Amino acid sequence: MWISTTAFTLMFAVWLMFGILGKPIQEEFGLTDTQLSWIAAVAVLNGSIWRLPAGMITDRIGGRKMMTAILAVSAVPAFLVSQAQSYGMLLVLAFLVGFAGNSFSVGIAWNAAWTPRERQGFALGLFGAGNVGASVTKFIGPPIIAATAGSTVILGLQGGWRLIPVVYAVLLLVMAAITWFGTPSQDQMPGSSRTIGQMMTPLRQVRVWRFSLYYVAVFGAYVALAAWMPIYYINNFGVSLTTAGLLTAVFIFPASLLRPVGGWFTDRWGARKAMYGTFVVMLITSGILMMPNGHIVIDHADGRATEHLGYAMHIVPFTILLFLLGCAMGVGKAAVFKHIPEYFPDNVGPVGGLVGMLGGLGGFFLPPLFAYTEEWSGFPTSTFFVLFLLTAVCLLWMHLTVVRMLHEQSPQLSDKLEPSDGQQHLDRTFSGTPDQTDSRLQEAQR
Repeated sequence: MWISTTAFTLMFAVWLMFGILGKPIQEEFGLTDTQLSWIAAVAVLNGSIWRLPAGMITDRIGGRKMMTAILAVSAVPAFLVSQAQSYGMLLVLAFLVGFAGNSFSVGIAWNAAWTPRERQGFALGLFGAGNVGASVTKFIGPPIIAATAGSTVILGLQGGWRLIPVVYAVLLLVMAAITWFGTPSQDQMPGSSRTIGQMMTPLRQVRVWRFSLYYVAVFGAYVALAAWMPIYYINNFGVSLTTAGLLTAVFIFPASLLRPVGGWFTDRWGARKAMYGTFVVMLITSGILMMPNGHIVIDHADGRATEHLGYAMHIVPFTILLFLLGCAMGVGKAAVFKHIPEYFPDNVGPVGGLVGMLGGLGGFFLPPLFAYTEEWSGFPTSTFFVLFLLTAVCLLWMHLTVVRMLHEQSPQLSDKLEPSDGQQHLDRTFSGTPDQTDSRLQEAQR
């Protein structure tokens, strides 16, 4: 578990490294915000589309082989990013680097196969905390870029932003060796005797697709914001790249490190309660964050114009709300994946792969959507309006599903808003002290 979590943390850092590298890349190549958003988006795309087959293959051949292979393969395009000379080349290499993101479904299936069911919520939450890798580049990137910009380092490699992918390429190869030699050679392979058709059968259930939409909100939006927030801070608050990276980490850390806490909570009290809390907090925080800065201008009949209800959010309350949003996402990510081994204990690989794939695809679509909605509306805060609508749809679908399930379990109450006379009588019968209850029960039986 610890080796797979470390490997996933590293690959998550590689997957989302363009969140910090984006600004210096934009300046060097003269890119617009929309063009820049596509670099991060294509990386997220390739880190999502293979999650379903990766989860299925992991169940068939074991996580040790799959995790080692992804680490080694991802090192090649990571190094080549440092040699990119055009926007088109960057897009292609960013897409290839994104393959590292598929390690999530591999690790989920691998750890679920090794962990007892009663502790899977915490174990999968702990593995998922590797999402904190999104903040690694936020910390190491700006100092390395500032210290080596415009210089040539060892073996003729260029400094600045180009040095970061080289460092990651070396670390990926080292981690591949650790994974191969440091984990049990006799791996767990719960799907080794099952056909592809049998593994795909659960994907026909609507429940799987509902879980996937939840994951778009709590993970896809997390990935998108982790890549988008450094640019947002720089453009809207005028901070430096280093400060923008640190402030974005304030969002990333709780959204990642609270995932084990969310897993523990779901083991103890259930995933549904955690999901309700997650969506409510996300609605409140995104609802406040989406409010545009400005004021209302009233043109009076006498020709006067007056300004009213001026509103502008300072960087401190903005960061606090973003922190709370990250806390909710961290718990929600664990809650979604707690559902999977409970409902599909023999199909964690394919179901987890599909949920992870669609959640990751949310991270692909959302950054360009953020850019286009800002361009269309003129409001940078439209980013959070998109998130507000997505969360509202998830909460509504979940609540309607819960209400339907309760009605199916108690159909006699499905059309009643108030208890019947007989139910009220029984409620009175079973209230009071034990002695009073016994006598009332005898009377009710007569």
